[in-house]
Amino acid sequence: MHVYSHPALDIDHLAIDFAGTRPAVRNISLRVDRGQILALVGETGSGKTMTAHAITGLLPPTATATGSIRVDGVEVLNSQALERSSPSSAASALLLRDPRHALDPRLRIGTQIGEVLRAHSDLPRHDHRARALDLLDLVDFPDPQRYIDAYPGQLTTGDRQRAAIALAMATEPALLVADEPTATLDTGEQAALLALLRRLRDRTDVGILLITHDLGVVADIADRAVVAQRGEVVERAGVFEWFARPNAIYAKRLHAIAPKLPAATFGDDGLPELRTPILEVSHLHVGSVPVSTPSREVDLQGRNVIPALRDISFSIGPGSSLGVVGESGSGKTALVRVVAGLIPVGFGRVALDGTDMAALSGRGLRDLRRRVALLPQDPATTLDPRLTVVESVAEPLLLWGEDAATATTRATELLDAVGAGGRGADRRPGELTDGARQRVALARALALAPDLIVTDDPTRGLDVSVQASYLRLFTELRRRFGFAALYSGHDIAVVAQVADDVLILRRGRVVESGPVRRVLTVPVEDYTQRLVDTVPYPDPVVQRDRHAAESGSPWV
Repeated sequence: MHVYSHPALDIDHLAIDFAGTRPAVRNISLRVDRGQILALVGETGSGKTMTAHAITGLLPPTATATGSIRVDGVEVLNSQALERSSPSSAASALLLRDPRHALDPRLRIGTQIGEVLRAHSDLPRHDHRARALDLLDLVDFPDPQRYIDAYPGQLTTGDRQRAAIALAMATEPALLVADEPTATLDTGEQAALLALLRRLRDRTDVGILLITHDLGVVADIADRAVVAQRGEVVERAGVFEWFARPNAIYAKRLHAIAPKLPAATFGDDGLPELRTPILEVSHLHVGSVPVSTPSREVDLQGRNVIPALRDISFSIGPGSSLGVVGESGSGKTALVRVVAGLIPVGFGRVALDGTDMAALSGRGLRDLRRRVALLPQDPATTLDPRLTVVESVAEPLLLWGEDAATATTRATELLDAVGAGGRGADRRPGELTDGARQRVALARALALAPDLIVTDDPTRGLDVSVQASYLRLFTELRRRFGFAALYSGHDIAVVAQVADDVLILRRGRVVESGPVRRVLTVPVEDYTQRLVDTVPYPDPVVQRDRHAAESGSPWV
């Protein structure tokens, strides 16, 4: 084993201040050795992302940083060492949660790797393509020759993250700073990425600072954990010790609210009620969607295609909740859009309270659509940035003819119901946290008293405590107002907390369905079991045993 003179990262008493505000980081110290994965754990406001920006020289000009940050033995805080062309700038690399921010959509993947090599290596230009192919192979692209000339927009989210890692590893860094790298990935892509990070650590001895709020991810790959709260370190330990015996009150709370499987905490597996379904989908087909991403299927014109939906059937009773789970390309979003009336039914029947939506037009369709509300992943798509929160919630009522006073009163009541009332009602969406915006979007969805709310992964990217409180709120409101829910999501552990039943989708088909506890604890289909197994369980002992039992790829 190679002996290194310096750790990959050594932070000593780091403090970051912004004029006129509470310090973002206070007295943080930590060390990442070569070949080690250290998890910096915390929620929004903990200072973990500011720490990452300080390491990589990305602090804004308004920030004042003191202390010491050494990367591979070189001081980089408040120095010129991180200039683009300097050798020290190649000692660390930043991996962002959204790979689109690291990749230029106008350039092919191989070209972008070549630019990094030109800036940070002495490798002759004629050798850049061969090196790029080696890097794509290092990050487990199945066919580097096929992907080297692809544009970022032609890749899946998981493959874009692999490409971003290839760019990061082009400089052979001592340190890789991974800032929530799995936040935008489905469970299969997440499992593959975590396995890749483990292999990179073992193959290259790179030190990895993993910044995350996901305790399942920490348990899966971290060697040590440092817990930050409000800019300060509150606990540090080896990962097995920390999960077995957390000391800090904050750390204990994180452990308590982390999603786990099986975790149908709020669901009910009782006997089904014999009532007319509020939503009934029968033999639904939606045609294939042409895509640029390399695919296993092609149409008659030779184009890569993803089959959207094939022979989908299910029903949702009044006031009940159906979870829809699947990896990217499974058809979750297509199903949500069909039910919400945003894309047409290709073949089959979608009926709301016994009425076929496809048979309606004009006023009849408009009246029916009032009874279905869509809750998107990004609340910015429904909240007008120019309107105050109370105006945003009142807007649907005004559009349906309510007078201003009645609409405002109803909006105020709904904002109080979701915990976003009071002084917050007069703010605009841009002044709110992500969690608060999602609560406001939920209040807006409830404005017209819908019979069915259709969601598209609304908690994706939220901190674990914000996510837990939102899921609890969603279930409480469903019981209070009596609406049914079609809850689509990529995280089975999250969906299990709000669903009575679950539908597992794969490549546009239903693989398995049934009561959530039964499907997730005693699945019938191998695919469902593999999907469940890819969800990191927040216990390193469980994760170690899983990896010991694995053979080959974690995702087939």
